[in-house]
Amino acid sequence: MKKELKLIIEQDKIKKRIQELGREISEHYKNLTHPLICVCILKGAVIFFSDLIRELNMDVEVDFVRLSSYRDGTSPDEKLLFTKDMEISVKDRHVLIIEDIVDTGATIAYLKKVLEARGPIDVKVCSLIHKLERRKKKVEIDFYGFKIEKGFLVGYGLDCAEKYRNLKGIYELITD
Repeated sequence: MKKELKLIIEQDKIKKRIQELGREISEHYKNLTHPLICVCILKGAVIFFSDLIRELNMDVEVDFVRLSSYRDGTSPDEKLLFTKDMEISVKDRHVLIIEDIVDTGATIAYLKKVLEARGPIDVKVCSLIHKLERRKKKVEIDFYGFKIEKGFLVGYGLDCAEKYRNLKGIYELITD
């Protein structure tokens, strides 16, 4: 099977948009009395997360989650399990989930529900890519870098079988 990479978003455009997102998020949370809790969804979001939190003009605390999906063989719905949970309490705090791509919406819907049950003031979502093609769950993306209708995307943290995460731009992976 032949694979081809088609550049969708250049490195400079990503950098500029992350700076803009940093300003938008900082403005939104400008009156916080406690640091904003920024939650990175591993592994894909780590590059975006690292660049974004350095653009925030505010105090932040960082934490990480990793979710694993599996199918039970009887249903088309994915089940999600934590393979790494947060260490910081979110009770009475503002939380910003930072994700690389919201595709089906299943991971964000699940994580948001879990975190909201832990008593935060609010939980908002920031995603580098807001992709609509395979959306199954209705989720609100409060801040996003780029809206893309379709395509299998890799690069800048996004992967295909753990490959391509290190690419500096975002590419569509085309297979034939």
